Amino acid sequence: MEVWFNPSCSTCRVARDELERSGAEFTLRHYLDAPPTEDELRAALTALRLEPWDITRMSEPVARELGLRDLPRERDAWIAVLVAHPLLIQRPIVLADDGRAWVARDGGTLAEVVAAARDDGAT
Repeated sequence: MEVWFNPSCSTCRVARDELERSGAEFTLRHYLDAPPTEDELRAALTALRLEPWDITRMSEPVARELGLRDLPRERDAWIAVLVAHPLLIQRPIVLADDGRAWVARDGGTLAEVVAAARDDGAT
């Protein structure tokens, strides 16, 4: 598993801690320091079954500066924005080796990630 991680984000830290407690094998990708490429972002969106605007942090000042609320919902344009401004990507995003993916922002989703990590470790 790969976790797109921001160490200053409390939700990311909770996810990391839960995965560590579960004994899951995972890597932390400090995605602000090593941003996803356009291809990686497209693959993550496919795995998440979401669109780029679904994983955009609209409350960030840069989102307001870029006028994202008024940006037409054109996938390529939004992907370009997220690649250029990775701070706008919701976190943590967890990508499993088997192609599953989650935006693990809530306890229920995080529990699903931990269960998947345990299942992966048992196989």
